[in-house]
Amino acid sequence: MGTKRAPSGHPARLAVERERAEDLQLRVADGITRFAGSMAFVYLHAALFAVWMVFFEKSPWQTLTLIVSLEAIFLSTFVMIGQNRQAEFARRKADHDYEAQELELHHNTEVTELIHTLTREIHAAVRDGRPDGWRDGRVRG
Repeated sequence: MGTKRAPSGHPARLAVERERAEDLQLRVADGITRFAGSMAFVYLHAALFAVWMVFFEKSPWQTLTLIVSLEAIFLSTFVMIGQNRQAEFARRKADHDYEAQELELHHNTEVTELIHTLTREIHAAVRDGRPDGWRDGRVRG
Protein backbone atom coordinates (compact mmCIF):
# COMPACT_ATOMS: atom_id res chain seq x y z
CA MET A 1 0.00 0.00 0.00
CA GLY A 2 1.45 3.41 0.98
CA THR A 3 4.92 3.83 2.26
CA LYS A 4 5.53 5.89 5.33
CA ARG A 5 7.70 8.87 4.49
CA ALA A 6 10.25 10.18 6.91
CA PRO A 7 9.55 13.75 8.03
CA SER A 8 11.45 16.25 5.92
CA GLY A 9 13.38 19.17 7.29
CA HIS A 10 16.52 19.96 9.15
CA PRO A 11 17.28 17.34 11.82
CA ALA A 12 17.79 20.03 14.46
CA ARG A 13 14.38 21.56 13.75
CA LEU A 14 12.71 18.16 13.81
CA ALA A 15 14.33 17.36 17.18
CA VAL A 16 13.18 20.68 18.69
CA GLU A 17 9.64 20.16 17.35
CA ARG A 18 9.56 16.61 18.74
CA GLU A 19 10.62 17.81 22.19
CA ARG A 20 8.12 20.67 22.17
CA ALA A 21 5.31 18.32 21.12
CA GLU A 22 6.04 16.15 24.18
CA ASP A 23 5.72 19.04 26.67
CA LEU A 24 2.15 20.25 27.40
CA GLN A 25 3.28 23.66 28.66
CA LEU A 26 5.28 24.31 25.52
CA ARG A 27 2.38 23.20 23.30
CA VAL A 28 0.08 25.64 25.13
CA ALA A 29 2.66 28.44 24.80
CA ASP A 30 3.04 27.68 21.08
CA GLY A 31 -0.73 27.78 20.58
CA ILE A 32 -1.10 31.10 22.38
CA THR A 33 1.84 32.58 20.49
CA ARG A 34 0.41 31.36 17.18
CA PHE A 35 -2.98 32.94 17.97
CA ALA A 36 -1.49 36.17 19.35
CA GLY A 37 0.43 36.61 16.10
CA SER A 38 -2.66 36.34 13.92
CA MET A 39 -5.07 38.88 12.46
CA ALA A 40 -7.92 37.08 14.25
CA PHE A 41 -6.29 38.19 17.52
CA VAL A 42 -6.21 41.80 16.31
CA TYR A 43 -9.84 41.75 15.15
CA LEU A 44 -11.04 40.07 18.35
CA HIS A 45 -9.29 42.63 20.54
CA ALA A 46 -10.48 45.60 18.49
CA ALA A 47 -14.07 44.35 18.86
CA LEU A 48 -13.72 43.55 22.59
CA PHE A 49 -12.11 46.92 23.37
CA ALA A 50 -14.79 48.78 21.44
CA VAL A 51 -17.58 46.92 23.24
CA TRP A 52 -15.88 47.48 26.61
CA MET A 53 -15.41 51.21 26.02
CA VAL A 54 -18.95 51.75 24.80
CA PHE A 55 -20.95 49.53 27.15
CA PHE A 56 -19.02 48.63 30.30
CA GLU A 57 -16.86 51.49 31.43
CA LYS A 58 -16.95 55.23 31.26
CA SER A 59 -13.95 57.45 30.73
CA PRO A 60 -10.98 57.18 31.56
CA TRP A 61 -11.27 53.36 31.24
CA GLN A 62 -9.09 52.41 34.20
CA THR A 63 -10.12 48.75 34.27
CA LEU A 64 -9.58 48.36 30.54
CA THR A 65 -6.12 49.93 30.86
CA LEU A 66 -5.24 47.47 33.64
CA ILE A 67 -6.46 44.50 31.58
CA VAL A 68 -4.55 45.60 28.48
CA SER A 69 -1.37 46.16 30.52
CA LEU A 70 -1.57 42.70 32.07
CA GLU A 71 -2.22 41.16 28.68
CA ALA A 72 0.84 42.95 27.27
CA ILE A 73 2.98 41.51 30.07
CA PHE A 74 1.82 37.98 29.31
CA LEU A 75 2.15 38.39 25.54
CA SER A 76 5.70 39.69 25.90
CA THR A 77 6.48 36.55 27.91
CA PHE A 78 5.19 34.40 25.05
CA VAL A 79 7.33 36.38 22.60
CA MET A 80 10.38 35.64 24.75
CA ILE A 81 9.44 31.95 24.86
CA GLY A 82 9.33 31.98 21.06
CA GLN A 83 12.70 33.74 20.88
CA ASN A 84 14.20 31.15 23.22
CA ARG A 85 12.87 28.40 20.98
CA GLN A 86 14.41 30.05 17.93
CA ALA A 87 17.73 30.44 19.74
CA GLU A 88 17.70 26.76 20.74
CA PHE A 89 16.95 25.75 17.16
CA ALA A 90 19.75 28.01 15.85
CA ARG A 91 22.22 26.50 18.33
CA ARG A 92 21.27 22.93 17.41
CA LYS A 93 21.35 23.72 13.70
CA ALA A 94 24.80 25.26 14.05
CA ASP A 95 26.03 22.18 15.93
CA HIS A 96 24.55 19.85 13.30
CA ASP A 97 25.96 21.90 10.42
CA TYR A 98 29.40 21.95 12.04
CA GLU A 99 29.39 18.17 12.42
CA ALA A 100 28.24 17.71 8.81
CA GLN A 101 30.94 20.08 7.53
CA GLU A 102 33.63 18.32 9.56
CA LEU A 103 32.53 14.95 8.17
CA GLU A 104 32.55 16.31 4.63
CA LEU A 105 36.00 17.84 5.17
CA HIS A 106 37.25 14.46 6.40
CA HIS A 107 35.83 12.68 3.34
CA ASN A 108 37.25 15.30 0.97
CA THR A 109 40.66 14.99 2.60
CA GLU A 110 40.60 11.20 2.16
CA VAL A 111 39.60 11.51 -1.51
CA THR A 112 42.31 14.13 -2.11
CA GLU A 113 44.94 11.89 -0.50
CA LEU A 114 43.83 8.94 -2.63
CA ILE A 115 43.98 11.04 -5.80
CA HIS A 116 47.44 12.26 -4.81
CA THR A 117 48.64 8.69 -4.19
CA LEU A 118 47.24 7.47 -7.51
CA THR A 119 48.78 10.42 -9.35
CA ARG A 120 52.22 9.67 -7.86
CA GLU A 121 51.90 6.00 -8.82
CA ILE A 122 50.90 6.88 -12.39
CA HIS A 123 53.78 9.36 -12.72
CA ALA A 124 56.25 6.80 -11.35
CA ALA A 125 54.96 4.13 -13.73
CA VAL A 126 55.16 6.48 -16.71
CA ARG A 127 58.64 7.66 -15.71
CA ASP A 128 59.93 4.09 -15.31
CA GLY A 129 58.48 2.84 -18.57
CA ARG A 130 55.22 1.15 -19.28
CA PRO A 131 53.04 0.65 -16.24
CA ASP A 132 52.22 -2.83 -14.99
CA GLY A 133 49.22 -4.14 -16.81
CA TRP A 134 50.23 -2.47 -20.10
CA ARG A 135 51.52 -4.37 -23.11
CA ASP A 136 51.83 -2.91 -26.57
CA GLY A 137 49.79 0.14 -25.53
CA ARG A 138 46.78 -1.90 -24.47
CA VAL A 139 45.58 -2.95 -21.06
CA ARG A 140 45.92 -6.65 -20.24
CA GLY A 141 42.60 -8.23 -19.81
